[in-house]
Amino acid sequence: MKQKQSRSQGSRYYPKRYDFDEKSRNAILDEGLVCHVGFVLDGQPFMIPTGYCRLDNTLYLHGSVGSHFFMQLAKGVPVCVSVTHVDGLVLARSVFHHSMNYRSVVVFGRSRLVESKEERWLAAEKFTEHVIPGRWNEARKPTESDMKKTMFIAVPIEEASVKFRDGGVVDEPEDMELPVWAGVLPLKLQALEPEADETGRRDVEIPEYVRGYAR
Repeated sequence: MKQKQSRSQGSRYYPKRYDFDEKSRNAILDEGLVCHVGFVLDGQPFMIPTGYCRLDNTLYLHGSVGSHFFMQLAKGVPVCVSVTHVDGLVLARSVFHHSMNYRSVVVFGRSRLVESKEERWLAAEKFTEHVIPGRWNEARKPTESDMKKTMFIAVPIEEASVKFRDGGVVDEPEDMELPVWAGVLPLKLQALEPEADETGRRDVEIPEYVRGYAR
């Protein structure tokens, strides 16, 4: 399935940096933890960072029922959702040719309040497993009171655009002999040593899905 590009006019300038394969789109979305949701309210643009997960062709946003922004999204409005991974800093010999290696997705759709009990529980489980697989089956499940305080917004993916850069340095021929280091500084999201909460029981071992966590 190919993603539409009618709202991605920038592709005419760097066509090789766009990928309209659904598998590429899903891989980037499934690796991310935070998305930015853009929408317009009374002529004022807003951009909200929030947690999310993907299920098939739908994104689910997770927030509080007391959130003013989520209450607006619950009304059903056009939204633009973006997710970006920075994979490296590209350091050229000239400042002009400095760049970044990255992968990004921009999704267009219309928000929808998740109201059915079945879909709400499905979204809760999928969101938890998206953040850290294995946690849903081990931690206490939400109570009905917990669920009443939680709002899920669905965003069916109507259009999506994937853009990326994964190359090395591009310099002008006359700059190649400059005494300036050039290359790529790779970056990645890396889990560090887990820090246990010692206010409760201290005889619980760190789960393997925490020790071996990686995106």
